[in-house]
Amino acid sequence: MKSRRQLKIHELIRDRAVKTQDELAQLLRQEGIEVTQATVSRDIKELKLVKVPSGDGGYRYSLPAESGGGDQVEKLRRYMIDAVVSIDYAKNLVLIKCLPGTANAVAVIMDKIRWSEVVGTVAGDDTILVILREEQAVELFVAKLRSLMR
Repeated sequence: MKSRRQLKIHELIRDRAVKTQDELAQLLRQEGIEVTQATVSRDIKELKLVKVPSGDGGYRYSLPAESGGGDQVEKLRRYMIDAVVSIDYAKNLVLIKCLPGTANAVAVIMDKIRWSEVVGTVAGDDTILVILREEQAVELFVAKLRSLMR
């Protein structure tokens, strides 16, 4: 539940100018996620969200500046465990099925890691398409993803 909630927080602050903890809590409730202000406060600290100028004289929450790859791999591991349902592949394409509403957040983290074998990702609501540079890399890449889920 925590990872799902934090994935939704990522989505909300990416798509909207969320200015306060109370506003974030209200948006989560509208998405069917019951939270307290204390929980939202802890999530903000754990996600290391920062306040940035919103352009209208105020401030809004934002994701922290890019951190080291190791931090991103650990985030991806947590999200893979909580959100990924299945992984399959064909040629140089990897298809990752996720819980509804989580694919985009997983793909964003995957993109931040910048694995050399990955050209890019395309994410929908519950599906991610990962495009690899070479067909020969696909089995090793899928094994890497599956190992993150253990």
